[in-house]
Amino acid sequence: MSEKKSFPPKDQGFTKTIRDDFKQLKVKDDIGKEYKDLKEYYLSEERKTKLESMGGCRKFFLIPWWLLKALFYKLTPFRRILLLLSIFLLLISGNNRIDSGNVTIDIIGPGIIGGLILLFILALELKDKLLAKTELEEGRAIQLALMPPQSPKVEGWDIWLYTRSANDVGGDLLDFIKIDENRYGIAVGDVAGKGLSAALLMSKLQASIRALVYDSSSLSLLADKLNTIFHRDSPSKIFASLVYSEISNGSNKLKFINAGHFPPLIVRGNQIEQLQKNAPALGIVKEALFQDQEVILNENDFIVFYSDGLTEAQNESGEFFGELRLLDLLKVTESFRSSQLGEKILQNVDDFVKKFPAHDDLTLAVLKKV
Repeated sequence: MSEKKSFPPKDQGFTKTIRDDFKQLKVKDDIGKEYKDLKEYYLSEERKTKLESMGGCRKFFLIPWWLLKALFYKLTPFRRILLLLSIFLLLISGNNRIDSGNVTIDIIGPGIIGGLILLFILALELKDKLLAKTELEEGRAIQLALMPPQSPKVEGWDIWLYTRSANDVGGDLLDFIKIDENRYGIAVGDVAGKGLSAALLMSKLQASIRALVYDSSSLSLLADKLNTIFHRDSPSKIFASLVYSEISNGSNKLKFINAGHFPPLIVRGNQIEQLQKNAPALGIVKEALFQDQEVILNENDFIVFYSDGLTEAQNESGEFFGELRLLDLLKVTESFRSSQLGEKILQNVDDFVKKFPAHDDLTLAVLKKV
């Protein structure tokens, strides 16, 4: 989840705010992180590839130039003109006094005007960022309101659901649907891409599932309808993986369909079984075929659904958390509750990643038959 910036309380003085900022300052770490974020955002993939085979001295001079150039072209035309004007004024700044006989007149020099223009450009850019930030925070609030309870109650089942986004809004789907007094649906999915575009398509997918699930006579028919909608309405090359399952009160059956998502994992004591993925993701193929599947869970068996943000979580070395680490965590779990197993997995992912920023949303659903 991205860091949330906040303004100081109204009763906190300016001097105290600055003093607190200096106390929190870690010059080397902060500069390193900000510089890395600049390169990640402003440099194209082509330039990042070129840097890999480039010498250190050349990198030292070329990266700042590329960053400045990219920053310049990100500005609006009006702000680019203002920036050029401010740079020109700063370059010609010099003596700010005019001597007229015995009278010396101080004037506002070009350098001061140039600096004020730079501050004006900065204020405009900050205004745009804060407006976008506010809209994203409102979008996140809506997403959170649509999230299911973390531990929904179903007779004979212990359920734990969790999701977190890499950015302010995310493209992972997690939903729990009470279909009737006896049947319940659980959806875990992942829309290609990330950020706002993925979040909008995820909301559409969630709404489509909720609209269609009550009238679908089978899970394969539900998946077929969802695929038709997603193929028809989504932009080219955008797709969504989905595993949708249904359980009932007191039953040990779990029915599911898997449309291109990571196969769910069944944990029976020390034995781990990977279920099948036998259909493409939604939106890829117009006439895709989907198949109903069913599994029987015995008492104390688990089934784990997850998104790629778990196994593809990266540390600073670029190493992935990976499926093997996940499988190792699942081997001794029989005495756990679903929440304990889920929190154990998350803790291990966080310990592995440490402070390295997340690049993908992470979703986890753990069901235990009790």
